[in-house]
Amino acid sequence: MKSDEEVSTIGAKGRVRQDDMRLPPRYEQSVLEASLEKDWEKEHIYEYDRNNLSRPTYSIDTPPPYPSGEFHMGNALNWCYFDFVARYKRMRGYNVHFPQGWDCHGLPTEVRAERTFNIRKRDVSIEKFREICAKLTTEYIAKMKAAMQSMGYSIDWSLEYRTMDPEYYGLTQLSFLRLLQRGFLYKGEHPVNWCPRCETAIAEAEVEYVQSEGTLIDIHFSTEKGNLIVATSRPEFVPACVALAVNPIDSRYSGYVGSAATVPLVDRKIPILKDELVDASFGSGVVMICTFGDKTDVRWQHKYELPVVKLLDAQGRLTKEAGKYAGLQIQEAREAIVDDLRKASRIGDSKAISREIGTCWRCHTPVEILSTPQWFMKTKDMTDEIVDWTNRVAWVPDFSKNRMIEWARSLDWDWVISRQRLFGTPIPVWYCRKCGQTLPAEDDWLPVDPRSQHPRTASCSRCGSVDFVGDQDVMDTWMDSSITCAVHAGWPDRPDEFQRLFPADLQPNGLDIIRTWDYYLMARHLALFGKAPYKTVLVNGMVRGADGRMMHKSYGNYVEVTEAITKYGADSVRQWAAAGGSTGYDIPYRWADVEYGRKFLTKLWNAARLILSSLRDYDPTLPAPKLDLLDRWLLSKLNRLVGTSTDAFENFQFSLATESVRNFTWHDLCDQYLEAAKYRLYADRAQIDESRRASQYTLFHTLDVVLRLLAPICPHIADALYRELWSDHRKNESIHLGAWPQPNIDLIDEISERNGSIIVRVLSEIRRIKSEKRLSMKTPIKKLKIELEEDAATVLASQRDAIQQIAVVEQVEIVSSRRRDGKELPQTDLDFRLSAEF
Repeated sequence: MKSDEEVSTIGAKGRVRQDDMRLPPRYEQSVLEASLEKDWEKEHIYEYDRNNLSRPTYSIDTPPPYPSGEFHMGNALNWCYFDFVARYKRMRGYNVHFPQGWDCHGLPTEVRAERTFNIRKRDVSIEKFREICAKLTTEYIAKMKAAMQSMGYSIDWSLEYRTMDPEYYGLTQLSFLRLLQRGFLYKGEHPVNWCPRCETAIAEAEVEYVQSEGTLIDIHFSTEKGNLIVATSRPEFVPACVALAVNPIDSRYSGYVGSAATVPLVDRKIPILKDELVDASFGSGVVMICTFGDKTDVRWQHKYELPVVKLLDAQGRLTKEAGKYAGLQIQEAREAIVDDLRKASRIGDSKAISREIGTCWRCHTPVEILSTPQWFMKTKDMTDEIVDWTNRVAWVPDFSKNRMIEWARSLDWDWVISRQRLFGTPIPVWYCRKCGQTLPAEDDWLPVDPRSQHPRTASCSRCGSVDFVGDQDVMDTWMDSSITCAVHAGWPDRPDEFQRLFPADLQPNGLDIIRTWDYYLMARHLALFGKAPYKTVLVNGMVRGADGRMMHKSYGNYVEVTEAITKYGADSVRQWAAAGGSTGYDIPYRWADVEYGRKFLTKLWNAARLILSSLRDYDPTLPAPKLDLLDRWLLSKLNRLVGTSTDAFENFQFSLATESVRNFTWHDLCDQYLEAAKYRLYADRAQIDESRRASQYTLFHTLDVVLRLLAPICPHIADALYRELWSDHRKNESIHLGAWPQPNIDLIDEISERNGSIIVRVLSEIRRIKSEKRLSMKTPIKKLKIELEEDAATVLASQRDAIQQIAVVEQVEIVSSRRRDGKELPQTDLDFRLSAEF
């Protein structure tokens, strides 16, 4: 047979002429995709129509990514999932609300600005640093937006937003004020996770835990009853030690409980406590309680009302509380303190250990715990409510909700929402310098920056002073992005639209941000509106490189989306995303999968060229002609496919939807039906043959349905071929404005499928024989003998002429027989023997 790239010879008597072809001979994806993307933008195909109240709405709360300037395969997978749903729902008649935003504020942007310009945030003014961050962000947004558009995502760009713009962060400030009024926010001093490199508090969700190598050192503490050995991996915290603790069931130390110990080097008397959290099997079984070495120290300090020694400052240096060690960095202090302990004969054995430590998710610096004044949201009290609503929401896959529930129940502290950074949404609060009274902004002051703007009020309501100082902190970037469901829906200015678009119908995101975005969205919207902000959460897994590891630049398995598009085209990449694995599970990125997608597009393109060349005189408005067996066979399978694809999309099973339509197109339509139909379409007698019109009808409707089923996955080629298919009957209408196909139950015919499969299997066997003999498919067979069971023989006999024409056979002998074991063949089986004389 001819290759996909060649124009096939048609039948035994006819040939397709190049003049008859309505499409170029090669599928040039780079030209076609770019052209269509411009057409879609010009035609406003994907815009949400807020004035159309007759169509049901479908709202998608698209995650706003950090503008990193890079759009990698993990991003591509995420947004492909969003887009598959958006396109499918649009074709189902929904008025789809598909916005896109950019989460501009926060640590990633600031760290990038500092590294790019080799500065620290305090080296320039606040205004200058914000200007640098905004400029970088704008440049990176442009790069990522271009990549998104080249992937063919059907985003409504008229709904684009940036969290750094005043009109957006003013809404973040409004939500802050609403939560403050309702008692969900408070300011207080509490131990928080702190990044010394970024010089800011960070939430638990921003801490990444990694294994780290360290040393466990025995330190001797003196007591009234002798020395106690304390094993610790953090000797630098000795100056902040406020107690020792042992397990109450550890008989070795029962006599020490209630007495005092002396902290070496600082000569401080501290109590010896008993607590069941102490692991008696670790080290010596005696632990230091320091302020604060870890989260357990925080619990103990609170439980036993121990004093707080503020050992570290914002930059990770030891404070004056450390005495002679003040000003040293942590590592420097560790070495100096160990050296002094050794000189004082207070050091015992040591050994290497591996332990888990928390690091900053952005700069990977080890996180410390500092007690500082911060703003908090009372999320811990909301745990039961969050879990309840999480169970009410649909999760795809269902098991992914467990990640949300486990995270909510694992949190020990309230959400710290303030950050000691510059590029963020300002906290809309001032403080009276005289009495400390808090002055929140009024709604009509927003957006506002208290760091540089004065409050509009005349005087303090408590003491009458007119001297105020603005809060110098900004909000956690998740405070911006955790109100997207409400903002998208029109809060607070469009209440009627809010009723239509809230809660969001779909909350799509990666497995990795369930504990952040999904959690914060849920907490904030429950506090603001009393119900969950989304109805369904669609979770995608992570992308792994060809080596099986998570895709990452440091591993050398990283692929940029633009690289893949340049090589194979967006529709090929989208097929990889759809067919790569089950929804919610990690999927590998393999170039071979993308290449297979490109081969399928070539197959489809060439098949469409042949089909379109046969439809020049076809009128789809005429009544359906009488159909031949293979017509009924194909249309029955086609309508079953519509049902399968519809169910797959409704259940977010993109892999099933893609593989089903690809298999049907490649094998049933191209390999079987199109090969079998050529003689009917192009033979000399076809000009007056009703059978030709039946084949035209079958091919037209099959190609039309296949393209519509493919449209959510392969929007470019589907639209290009659809416009050409209907070019003589519609005014260049996009497939993406068309309707999703409905299965025609009347055309689903089990008998035709069974009988048609008999013909298909026989023809396939004939092609196999010719191929094994290295013969052209046009090589005539002088005599073909087919032996098969009686019912199948009857079917085959009725199609004798078709077999002769399709397979180029001069004489066909059909012999009825029983199966070799003498039993009747079941209808679902086909056992036959075939011999050919050339």
